[in-house]
Amino acid sequence: MHKQKVTWWILGGLLILLLVTGGGLGLRSYQRKALARQYRQTTTPTIFFHGYGSSYRAERQMANYARKQGVTNTVVRANVARNGRVTWHGTIPPKARNPIILVNLDNNKMTATERKDFVKVYDQRSQYVKAVVVTMQKRYGFKHMNLVAHSMGNLLVANYIKNNAHNKHLPQIDHVVAIAGHFNGFNGEAGAKQTSIDPQTGKPDRMLPGYRALLPLRHTFPKTTRVFNIYGDQGDGNDGAVPVASARSYHYLVATRARSYQEKKITGHDAQHSRLHESQQVDRLLANFLWRK
Repeated sequence: MHKQKVTWWILGGLLILLLVTGGGLGLRSYQRKALARQYRQTTTPTIFFHGYGSSYRAERQMANYARKQGVTNTVVRANVARNGRVTWHGTIPPKARNPIILVNLDNNKMTATERKDFVKVYDQRSQYVKAVVVTMQKRYGFKHMNLVAHSMGNLLVANYIKNNAHNKHLPQIDHVVAIAGHFNGFNGEAGAKQTSIDPQTGKPDRMLPGYRALLPLRHTFPKTTRVFNIYGDQGDGNDGAVPVASARSYHYLVATRARSYQEKKITGHDAQHSRLHESQQVDRLLANFLWRK
């Protein structure tokens, strides 16, 4: 009799545990679905490009945030070799919801010789962006896309847009998110810290070589593209690697042609250059801009 009571107590406890666990799982599932309803359900891919000396790992937090919010159910990786060959890790299924592609660039630094002509290097390495876009298009047939970049990745994306503005065979760019972009120089570049901009237009009082190379964007940037420029200010007009004036100079290059242009200054702990892509504040801003209804 005693053993039977113990058995019933155990069974009852297990039943309660299952009910509680199941209820918790059901609640979390309901919450995820409720979150997902706040975002547009599209099949448009969003491609992330990392910065100098970095890798796809720098993009994972932003992608994971989007997944947890119910924005997407698909995150894959595209590895680009030094010769431009793209290897895909993972598959985007048909009708995937807001799929995300994390790009990993093997050639993510510059030699001493390359640093002497880094403007040319940015232009050449924009071919890595095109390689991902072209292979993605061949595999999946996407006609639209979003581009997100951090730090040096922005220069590759900007040069890609400049070099392919008139190529109607490539996917249309719906959104561009620039995070910590050094469009008019970085801290180690001569003259970068001494430049300022017109607060209304973003026009720099001094245009460094890399910036001058991007001036064609003022006449070719796609009119269908919405732009969000996110930069950090640690209180000294700098994020520790990029002057605020350099990041904000993107305005002058694209704002008069873009479908829309907006900026957001990040302050405090998250304003540091590398922390910007690890910031939940930036995660929220990015998700709302790209996918919020």
